[in-house]
Amino acid sequence: MGSSVRELAGATPATRDRYVDLLRVASLGAVVLGHWLMAAVTPDGVGNLLAVVPALQPLTWLLQVMPVFFFVGGFSHALSYRSLLRKRPEGSEDSVYSAFLRARLQRLLRPTTVFVLVWGAAALLVQLLGGGGGLTGVTLRMVTQPLWFIGIYLAMVAFTPPLLRLHERYGWGAFAGLAGAAVAVDVLRFAAGVPYVEFLNFAFVWLAVHQLGFLRADGRIRPRRAALLAGGGLVTAAALVALGPYPLSMVGMPGEKVSNMAPPTLALLAHGLWLVGAVELLRAPAARLLERPRVWRTVVAANGVAMTAFLWHLTAMFGVYGALLALDVELPAPASAAWWAQVPLRIALAAALTAALVAAFRTFERPAAPTAPGAPGASGASGSGPLAALGATLCLLGVLGLSMVGFGGLLDGRTALLIAIPVSAPAAVAMTLGGWLLVERAGRGAR
Repeated sequence: MGSSVRELAGATPATRDRYVDLLRVASLGAVVLGHWLMAAVTPDGVGNLLAVVPALQPLTWLLQVMPVFFFVGGFSHALSYRSLLRKRPEGSEDSVYSAFLRARLQRLLRPTTVFVLVWGAAALLVQLLGGGGGLTGVTLRMVTQPLWFIGIYLAMVAFTPPLLRLHERYGWGAFAGLAGAAVAVDVLRFAAGVPYVEFLNFAFVWLAVHQLGFLRADGRIRPRRAALLAGGGLVTAAALVALGPYPLSMVGMPGEKVSNMAPPTLALLAHGLWLVGAVELLRAPAARLLERPRVWRTVVAANGVAMTAFLWHLTAMFGVYGALLALDVELPAPASAAWWAQVPLRIALAAALTAALVAAFRTFERPAAPTAPGAPGASGASGSGPLAALGATLCLLGVLGLSMVGFGGLLDGRTALLIAIPVSAPAAVAMTLGGWLLVERAGRGAR
């Protein structure tokens, strides 16, 4: 792997935006570290450190960096889709869309599918043997929760072509329209009490952040505008939290009536603006740092396994806690002096176990060879675009459903509500796999 990373790093074209690669790795790394730090595991269950010590909740304004990942996604999606458009034969927009979906989804769904199948088989075996209680049961329920992020990302990929067209026509106006829709949703939610309207902000908030990535791809977030985003977003978020119905934490908290995350709120959108502005202000010094060969090789290596590490990091964390309990190591009360003293050991063990899991499963993150639209074997048939869109929709629903229901209660028929429809784990897995097959079929087409 070392020589491969060295070759990839050495072959990096001068035009590549290395800072985007750094942001992708850093944002996923911050999420992993945040999960490891916030988990307050005891023999009785799993809590949240931020609920135990509310004074730590301002840290979420730094550690809640998913907006940065979705911002980077918008940048990458714009470049990828435009590249395919330039290569397309005349009259083949359907094949461009299906090829785009296939290429973007492969990197996500190959490692995700392996994760789902491995955990599904393990959960079934555990429950057939009569297990599933205690920490094992908690693990089966919670280990799939980070999949919500992949579900939202799938939606961003699927909506890239129409939103990119809006961006090319209206520029900042397209972003303003999505942000305005997010404002309207929160007004209807909190001022008018309209039920269920808040779920629309899963689209409006995250797609608005994604739209900022399009603007960056066109070089339209210059330092002055980045400073306005950072300052305006931070002031707006602080005002909304201080004066409005929004909680301080930018991640969901147990027992809270309102969460800034699920569904996303206007406060989270403002938080995303300040983060995007802040990382853009750091762009020039970071770019100079990334010119160093050793630093760039590290980023290239991390990018090659980032999704695998993200998928398996909770598995590693619960594995460490399970091992400690099995060895009768005392788990101190969360936030106690002994608990803090144990933090470095737990994180080091979780990192080592994550590295082992990455070594076992990283091969599934390697992308397959791309098929350009119009090349032999590429889809040129009419209807490949709608088929790919249907597949992406099934993947989106399946992954989101699995993130909500988990693998606990497989034999009891446990379900969770997904857009008012009860979804079980087997149904969610079936939708994910079936959707991916449709995307693959539309992307490959008939030879």
